[in-house]
Amino acid sequence: MNITIIGTGYVGLVTGTCFAEIGNQVLCVDNDKYKIDMLQNNRIPIYEPGLEKLVHKNTSQKRLRFTSSVKEGVNSSEIIFICVGTPPRKDGEADLSSVEKVCQQIARFAKSYKLVVEKSTVPVQTGIWIKQTFKMCNTHVGLDVASNPEFLREGSAIIDFLNPDRIVIGVETERAENILRELYQPIIYRKIDPSLQNPSSNSEPVPFIVTDIQSAELIKHACNSFLATKISFINAIADLCEKVGADVEKVAQAMGLDKRIGKHFLKAGLGFGGFCFPKDLQAFIKIAEKFGYDFALLKEVERINNQRPLLLIEKIKQALWILKDKTIGILGLSFKPNTDDIRFAPSLEVIKRLQEEGAKIKAYDPAAMEKIKKLFPSVSYENNPYEVAKGSDALIILTDWDEFKNLNLKKIKSLLIRPIIVDGRNIFDPNEMNKLGFLYKCFGRNVTSSDFL
Repeated sequence: MNITIIGTGYVGLVTGTCFAEIGNQVLCVDNDKYKIDMLQNNRIPIYEPGLEKLVHKNTSQKRLRFTSSVKEGVNSSEIIFICVGTPPRKDGEADLSSVEKVCQQIARFAKSYKLVVEKSTVPVQTGIWIKQTFKMCNTHVGLDVASNPEFLREGSAIIDFLNPDRIVIGVETERAENILRELYQPIIYRKIDPSLQNPSSNSEPVPFIVTDIQSAELIKHACNSFLATKISFINAIADLCEKVGADVEKVAQAMGLDKRIGKHFLKAGLGFGGFCFPKDLQAFIKIAEKFGYDFALLKEVERINNQRPLLLIEKIKQALWILKDKTIGILGLSFKPNTDDIRFAPSLEVIKRLQEEGAKIKAYDPAAMEKIKKLFPSVSYENNPYEVAKGSDALIILTDWDEFKNLNLKKIKSLLIRPIIVDGRNIFDPNEMNKLGFLYKCFGRNVTSSDFL
């Protein structure tokens, strides 16, 4: 099929590349000419494992192309996926101005039938507005609107796209359903490159869920909000564990073995960040308010998460007392491992608070340093974790990269001025850290050694 993807961010670029990988002709459009120039010259504007290799493969085989012309994109394809950003406004509601602009452009340039698919995460009833916008701008061409929410995790987006737990489409016509069902056939029946298959996937066809558009729009917000709720719930349990001397890791392990609960997203620590969970949580709260429902549960989920960086700062103060003129080493700046994304990352608030306290900061991240340098130019950015530890009064861990889990801790201890580690991701065993002579602080675990050095 001929497919146009409008927007080449994390969702758009992965979506376009994966559709090309399963045999389609894909044209990716973006109004950022610098980004398009990068892509046309085989440079990738984002860090996502495996993406660069797959982009190069499909561009060399002429299945994947890039342009800054929406007109070219509209004229070259029957199926158009909208993958533009929907950032939060100051009140938390999603900003849909980019979606509206794209819809107006599609309507202006369309000369024949188009299936316009919402891939961006949008509030419920956005599909209605898309249809209305098209009717106001173009009364001569047939149009179907569909919703096809994405469930991609940064750091494993390609595997997630090609090996999904389910595919959800919201449609109004049989024609739209048939087009999308045909498009997804190779993924539904797992006819993809074996090297891109998830070893844990079974051989059964991927569930293909067909709903009305409004239900599909709600599904993405409901899923992300529920996962965020699990994270804030286990973080609330962690805070209680600290007060009573319990171990949140043991509590979470036992909870996760209950098939009704599951082990995923029961990892206590610094909380969630990134562009999806915080944004979608705020948007879902505002959606509920718009329709007269006070989603107090999600407001509490958000409040718990917003407190995590402040609790981490308190743990650093408990270890160091005065932070002014102390050197704090930070390991991890991205909101999660295997990505360079710093949007809503806990590191932003932690660095801000430490600088307000007068601390000096050294930092290292395998992928995200170039992005965060623009926000915090006064931070000293180092080449590896050991340079960060050297001469620091304490080391704090904000992202659970595998590189940090495999540190030479004896070397780290010898480089620190004081053997202090404040672990925002609970990646080490407290008892082992104490045996090594560290003052180790984490979330929700029973650290039995003395806090005195």
